[in-house]
Amino acid sequence: MNPEDKKYILVVDDDKYVLGSISKLLLAHGFNIKSCVSGEEAMNCFIENNVRLILTDVKMPGMSGIELLSRVHDINPRMPVILMTGYAELETAIGAIKRGAFDFITKPYSPEYIIHTIEKAMRYTGLLQLEEDYKQRLEETVRKQTQQIYNLSREVIKRLTTVAEFRDTGTGAHVSRIGLYANKISESLNMPLEFIDAITYASSLHDL
Repeated sequence: MNPEDKKYILVVDDDKYVLGSISKLLLAHGFNIKSCVSGEEAMNCFIENNVRLILTDVKMPGMSGIELLSRVHDINPRMPVILMTGYAELETAIGAIKRGAFDFITKPYSPEYIIHTIEKAMRYTGLLQLEEDYKQRLEETVRKQTQQIYNLSREVIKRLTTVAEFRDTGTGAHVSRIGLYANKISESLNMPLEFIDAITYASSLHDL
């Protein structure tokens, strides 16, 4: 795998013992991790790496886990952030859920529950990505079909204009002039390019 394609779980805790134990747990379950001892370090790591999920302590010197959550979501509102908190900070953690945190884990943590919560968050973000990919494919399909219909309409107008010119040279020249006039008037009015293009061809039908 290309190193640039690796996705990391960002683990943030100022307690190096907790940081080390969680990091070892996640590594043992096959996750790629980046460990940080502060919110400031975590922000730099988040910006510089391909992070898929953040697991952070709430109460840290300097930037708190709540502030980290807010700053991360300013950059990527869909990034799942899981908070680790003591019972004394439970109310704060619940408030953070309302502000976009994915979930919270109380200390002392259960290894099984940490893994379960991380896997749940990854499934959720995977579904969001599938939804986003589907929307993009749908938009691209609609764009292509709209362009095909537009191209077909232009071709039909050209053929009808050709028929008019074949039947009556004077009428054909008149039709062409109207299209040219419509084009120039639209340009002078600073109309959008799509409008100018559309009226240039559509005006050719006025006499058919």
